[in-house]
Amino acid sequence: MRATFPIIDKIFYVILAVTALPVNLMAIVILSQRDCGLSTCITRYLVAMAVTDLLGVITEVILNQINSYFFPICFLDITTVCKVTTILRRTSIDCSVWLTVTLSFDRYVAICCQTLKAKYCTKKTTAVVIATTCILLCLKNIPWYYTYEPGDKIDNVPYFCYTKTSYFTEPGWVGFDWFDTVLTPLLPFTLILLLNALTVRHILVASRVRQGLRGQCKGENRSDPEMESRRKSVILLFTISGSFILLWLLYVIEFFYYIITKTYDYSHNDSLYIFEQVKFMLRNLNCCTNTFVYVVTQTKFREQFKNVVKYPVTLIVQLIKQ
Repeated sequence: MRATFPIIDKIFYVILAVTALPVNLMAIVILSQRDCGLSTCITRYLVAMAVTDLLGVITEVILNQINSYFFPICFLDITTVCKVTTILRRTSIDCSVWLTVTLSFDRYVAICCQTLKAKYCTKKTTAVVIATTCILLCLKNIPWYYTYEPGDKIDNVPYFCYTKTSYFTEPGWVGFDWFDTVLTPLLPFTLILLLNALTVRHILVASRVRQGLRGQCKGENRSDPEMESRRKSVILLFTISGSFILLWLLYVIEFFYYIITKTYDYSHNDSLYIFEQVKFMLRNLNCCTNTFVYVVTQTKFREQFKNVVKYPVTLIVQLIKQ
C-alpha cells in the first residue's frame, strides 16, 4: 500500500487543484454579488473564507504538493522562495480555520446575545475582525522563516528547506511548535464545538418560548419567519463547522497520539505514514468543501452557481448557431 500511495496522492492533488481553483473563484464572484439571501456580515465572512481557501489551493496544493511531484527542482525550491511560500501557505490555512471561528462567534452573538448584536454584527466590525485576524496570523507565521536551512547548493544558490535540528531541541522553538499546534487546530476545534453547542441550546430554548407565545399546539402549523431565517443561518453554520471538524479530526487525533507515545517520525511505520498523508489530504480538502456546502444548503447560491456553470455552455451554443 505504501508503494502505491504516492500515486494516489498525486492523483488526489491534481483533481483537488483542478476542482478547487474554479470552485473557489466562482464562490468569490457569486458571494460578492450579495444576491444569495444572506446578511452582509455572513457574506463578508464567506467571501474572506473563499479567498483564503483559494490562496490555500495555490500555495499548499499547487506550489507545494503538485510542484514536489511534477517539478522536483525549480525556482520555487530556492531556499528563500521556499521560506516565503511556507509562510504564505501556513497563513492561508490558519486564516481559513480562524475565519470559521469568527463566523461561528458572529452567529452566536447574532442569535444568543441580542444586546451585543447591534454593536458587533455590523459591516464595520466584520471588516475589522477579518482584517485583524488575517494580519495577526500572518505575523504569527513569520518565525517559520527562521526554522529552515538550505538542503543543498546548485551553482552556489541555496536550494530546498530543511528544518533545523535546533527546532526540535531548543525550548523556544519547542514552545513555538506547541503554540502553533494549539492555535491551529486545537483551540479552533474547541471553540467551534463550544459556540455551536451554546447556539443550539439557545435556539432550542427560544423555539419553545416562541411556540408558547404564538399559541402553537399539536394541530396547528403556523409559519415563523424569524425562526425560519435562524434555521437557514444555523444550517449553513453547522454544515461549515461540521465539515471543518471532520476534515481536521485526524490532526487532533495525531496530536494526542504524539503526546501519549512521543512518536514524531512516522517514516519507518507504514500505517503511521499513510495516516499522516491522509491527514494532510483531508486538511487540504477543506480548501474546497465550503463552496459545496453553500450549494447544498443555500437555494439562491445554488441557482447562481448553476447559472455560472451554464453560462460558458450557453455562450458556445449561441456562437455555433451564429
